[in-house]
Amino acid sequence: MTLFFMIATETLVSLFLETRQHTENICKPLEIEDYVVQPIVDVSPPKWHLGHTTWFFEEFILKPHKPGYQLFHEDFAFVFNSYYENVGKRVIRNDRGNLSRPGVAKVYDYRLYVTNELKDFLFEEISSELEEILLIGIHHEKQHQELLTTDIKYILGNNPLLPKYNDSFLENPVQEFKQKWILMVEGIYEIGHHNPEEFCYDNELGRHKVYLQGYKISNKLVTNAEYLEFINAGGYKDFNLWHAEGWDWVKTNNISAPMYWHNIDGQWYQYTMQGLQKINLDAAVSHISYYEAFAFAQWKDCRLPTEFEWEAAQKNFEWGSRWEWTESAYLPYPDYTKAPGAIGEYNGKFMVNQKVLRGGSVATSPKHTRPTYRNFFQTNLRWQFTGLRLAK
Repeated sequence: MTLFFMIATETLVSLFLETRQHTENICKPLEIEDYVVQPIVDVSPPKWHLGHTTWFFEEFILKPHKPGYQLFHEDFAFVFNSYYENVGKRVIRNDRGNLSRPGVAKVYDYRLYVTNELKDFLFEEISSELEEILLIGIHHEKQHQELLTTDIKYILGNNPLLPKYNDSFLENPVQEFKQKWILMVEGIYEIGHHNPEEFCYDNELGRHKVYLQGYKISNKLVTNAEYLEFINAGGYKDFNLWHAEGWDWVKTNNISAPMYWHNIDGQWYQYTMQGLQKINLDAAVSHISYYEAFAFAQWKDCRLPTEFEWEAAQKNFEWGSRWEWTESAYLPYPDYTKAPGAIGEYNGKFMVNQKVLRGGSVATSPKHTRPTYRNFFQTNLRWQFTGLRLAK
């Protein structure tokens, strides 16, 4: 075994193990009853996240590649598959909260079993193709760590008691500098991932040139104070600011503020991971939909940046505390090709009816963000830490 292989293997094993541990650390503040709750279809129970991220390694690495591997449980592929049609049948998404069995202890046993089996397997010399799948699995779990965190917030934030998660999760950092406009000159810019030594998803590939008109972009995210001005000015009552679909969404769902905002006796409060607190006016607004981001920008006589404008300018401002809505549809880059089989279902099949978000959030896991990262969600969703940056 070469020294290079030993060092590379130890690095991979270390990243794998720290990722696995971080998922479980996120769950430590939970009561056992919290693990099974699914308030809405977009939110999965914490227990399911624990099982699904484990199944990914078992299904795509251990099962096809480790000689003599024995499944932990023959039904777990059915229980913990998410959307991979190539793999087989699965529990439908909105039934995940009905899974009282397997119990939480059994799911943790499953995690330990697969973690140990994979750790042993990694000390065999694996191919570069298998290493790529492993890295996808690690970053897949990191994605679920963010979803797990925001799902936990939704579960607790819709509990009538509004319980706190813990005292250490800091979700409202303040950008302590003045707002100014960054001028970006007209020209041709290169977009997309280009460092072969750094992990990326397939939707970031196909580095290409884009022509951008001159534009200005804010160095600072929109704050709660600014957004409160929009509310007080009647922003949720003026149909002229909204897309027709967004206005229908506002009326149908009786939307009048960002998710987790509560007006109590004329004072605004926000449910946070520390429970219900007075709005921090200096913090960046969060938990808003694309519809709301667009309407606010209209109200300010501005607009949202495209994802290309965002990427071209990102070295000039701080980012990473909020996923930032852009004006770009989630579409493939030039020469994009899906991988064959189930792995090809990871990104490509979602390239319709979604908007791109850039940056990262306070819930994004360590070692999992980069300037070319393309997140994507439907326009009405807001349970993630989503905010906005203005352009003009």
